[in-house]
Amino acid sequence: MTDYPQVGPLSPAPREELVLSGVRPYGEGEPVDVLVRDGVIAEIGASVDAADDAQVLSFDGEILLPGLVDMHVHLREPGREDTETLETGSRAAARGGFTAVFTMANTKPVTDDPSTAEAVWLKSQAVGLCDIHPVGSITKDLDGKNLTEFGMMADSQAKVRMFSDDGKCVDDPLIMRRALEYSKGMDVLLAQHCEDPRLTVGAVAHEGAVAARLGLSGWPRVAEESIVIRDALLARDYGGRMHICHASTAGTVGLLKWARANGIPLTAEVTPHHLLLTDEVLETYDGVYRVNPPLREQSDVDALRQALIDGDIDCVATDHAPHGSEEKCCEFDHAKPGMLGLETSLPIIAEQFVLNGPCDWRWVAKVMSERPAEITRLPGHGRPVAVGEPANLTVVDPGKTWTVNGEDLASKSSNTPYEDMEMAVSVSATVLRGKVTALRGADQNVEA
Repeated sequence: MTDYPQVGPLSPAPREELVLSGVRPYGEGEPVDVLVRDGVIAEIGASVDAADDAQVLSFDGEILLPGLVDMHVHLREPGREDTETLETGSRAAARGGFTAVFTMANTKPVTDDPSTAEAVWLKSQAVGLCDIHPVGSITKDLDGKNLTEFGMMADSQAKVRMFSDDGKCVDDPLIMRRALEYSKGMDVLLAQHCEDPRLTVGAVAHEGAVAARLGLSGWPRVAEESIVIRDALLARDYGGRMHICHASTAGTVGLLKWARANGIPLTAEVTPHHLLLTDEVLETYDGVYRVNPPLREQSDVDALRQALIDGDIDCVATDHAPHGSEEKCCEFDHAKPGMLGLETSLPIIAEQFVLNGPCDWRWVAKVMSERPAEITRLPGHGRPVAVGEPANLTVVDPGKTWTVNGEDLASKSSNTPYEDMEMAVSVSATVLRGKVTALRGADQNVEA
């Protein structure tokens, strides 16, 4: 994998003008130049009127997309900076083409008050490589019993717009009802980790033939689906915006279709690993493949892929979850659940759905940028590649292959399930409000 030049907060301030030369917005038409001035797209055309001292990045017909948005990452800070920090997570996000991510609340301490949320937001803004939006917890200390102050966090400097106890399910229906009623007044999003804990005690793998053969405790589909339908009904009766995290089963897809047909405001995400991998990989007992919810069967993968194409699932989210080597290099039953995802997400989606599927690059922009920004009501991101829009952008090379090596990834951890896998697509550059935050390769015309 080609190294990236160091582009970070200690680099010189970005020039007022940037030219992305020879790019194709959404992979369509002939290559054009895009002029960015003061963080905004100022001109798009065969040639642009740039200043003599403009920073120029030259490409060869590569694809220009709006900067990617990830609704679901774990950046571990505060509390587990040994596995990831806001800086290393920002660098991984930028390398993956992301200009905004939402980091979950299950940190130490939990992000359940305005001061913790503001600390995450302000520190990540100082890093300056990606907009990192803290997700507030639904309940205090993830206890599932006492609601946090949605309003105070929403009104803080962090402007918290999404709340989740991800890692744990809000399994008490009365608490979730109250959360929905409270969130409706604040117009914030609730994101549910759908897992009835009474059905997953000791479970580490999908309940099916593979787990039975390997002697692993099974995790049934109904543990997810029973919470999906319960929360859909609560959203129907009490309003509020409800989002389903990391959908993993064909049954969940059917329930999402039912909710849409009945006008229930329910949105959902799916991870790249649930779109690509199945429980067959567990044959090695390698802890890197343990994830929550678990990898399912091929029938589930097929249903999830079709649902994403059809729009029954709204968007892709990585659930990027760094872990130390000691937390993965152990018995499968004891491995921590979670996988890295920020740098491999776009290549996986592009190869599966564009290079080898029925979709185009506008569809990629929809599921990886536009819909996540719409669902989270995030201003400035997921916007069209057009004059007058914020210059939050990603340049993609659909013909540049690279091989995944966990040690070479920007994350502080290396727990990727795609070790030694060749990726068919590369992110060439990422731009945040006119500033280049990641740049692949040494052949780019980047002025000093």
